[in-house]
Amino acid sequence: QVQLVESGGGLVQAGGSLRLSCAASEPTFRSYSMGWFRQAPGKERDFVARISRGGANRYYADSVKGRFTISRDNTVNTVYLQMNSLKPEDTAVYYCAAKFGAVIATASDEYDYWGQGTQVTVSS
Repeated sequence: QVQLVESGGGLVQAGGSLRLSCAASEPTFRSYSMGWFRQAPGKERDFVARISRGGANRYYADSVKGRFTISRDNTVNTVYLQMNSLKPEDTAVYYCAAKFGAVIATASDEYDYWGQGTQVTVSS
């Protein structure tokens, strides 16, 4: 069983920054690819970013490219999402997800484990 716990969400003014964290219970965390997704009320759960097991490969949705940075620290079993230049359209519940091994695309059904989500609200 892999448990993922997100933190760092909150209310921020447009143009501001937040850093989300996702702590994993799995001692073999370094064997998992990690992703961030978000879901606004009444909308689909959308891909935000992913990172490879060692952290060398990162991929972002076009909507956040240049503003968000995904990273991981395998020594503390944690993945991060640094969010800069936040916009009201970034308002959503943000989820981290894990898959053993590599991921091919950006579909949420590639991932095996999910956190409970953390709310990010960006005011205009």
